[in-house]
Amino acid sequence: MPFVNYQETRPWAKAIRVAVLTRKMPPWFADPCCGKFANDRSLTAGEIATLAAWADSGAGQGEQRDAPPRPRWPAGWNLPSHDAVIEMPRAFEVPAEGAVEYQYFITPTGFNEDRWVQAAEARPGNRAVVHHIVVYIREPGSTWTHGPTKADILTVYAPGSSPEMWPPGMAKLIKAGSDLVFEIHYTPNGKPASDRTRVAIRFAKSPPEKRVLTLQMANEKFVIPAGASDYRVTAWGTLPNDALLLGFFPHMHLRGKAFEYTRVRDDGQPETLLKVNRYNFYWQLSYRLATPMPLAKGTKLEWIAWFDNSPNNPRNPDPSVDVRYGQQSWQEMMIGFFDVAVDARLDKAGFFVRSP
Repeated sequence: MPFVNYQETRPWAKAIRVAVLTRKMPPWFADPCCGKFANDRSLTAGEIATLAAWADSGAGQGEQRDAPPRPRWPAGWNLPSHDAVIEMPRAFEVPAEGAVEYQYFITPTGFNEDRWVQAAEARPGNRAVVHHIVVYIREPGSTWTHGPTKADILTVYAPGSSPEMWPPGMAKLIKAGSDLVFEIHYTPNGKPASDRTRVAIRFAKSPPEKRVLTLQMANEKFVIPAGASDYRVTAWGTLPNDALLLGFFPHMHLRGKAFEYTRVRDDGQPETLLKVNRYNFYWQLSYRLATPMPLAKGTKLEWIAWFDNSPNNPRNPDPSVDVRYGQQSWQEMMIGFFDVAVDARLDKAGFFVRSP
């Protein structure tokens, strides 16, 4: 619940104290050892001390004349503004029970010219039954309808995620005549439900210098032993061309424990780019670098994930079974998404062409 005035906040003073001292709130899981992030929502040591002292001293109200203006929450969308909204062509009826395979909804954009996208936000029609959303850009001529794809990703929604907003001079490209494909993972919650997801888009005011691509490295060939409390899984690759690294989005399921992004520097030493020590399935955050990082062609990248399949993991659906890769929440995933910016004339297929 939001705390918008003293009367609503005062009864929670002790809980607020515990939440900030343990860094449970606000949700932010990047270890301060590595990297600086533009969307860092963590509190400073001084801010934490102030809140703890307020609670310890009786949680007084203070002077009313010093109170800040009442927050004005955005109505509907979290994007400050948008130019277009694209909606699934029809509602999907989610059953009350059972596992629902990933659903794919092909949605024409209606764009009759190329459009550069500066920001995007996916919004479920019914959050109670939507586990996550991936919105793909299907270019003209593509016959892809579902399953694995090399299509670029426009935006992603997961619990705790925020709108995608790319730096000035950088944008995603949706070509004229493209479709958006909504990949949605539904999770029944005991009663029938209906969902019709939408995505809001804000266009760039002029063609950018850089095109943003969303890439990923994943490992689908692992088995987490029953009872294992610190099982390590890795994925690695080399960058096919020069790029500016913009940010990260690690993805695991309920046994996910920690995630680390690293690169190998020119001197051969590993450098940690992002270290998430307390991965939380219910707060899946993106981490946007405060300053984009140039990466040279051939840079080796390695992602490392740790999983807790033990009885000590309170979110573990069943610590007595071995766990493999799969779409459902009781299975696991190890995917490290990352955004890069490349020459605006280069598409995703072209980026993966390795020149001598």
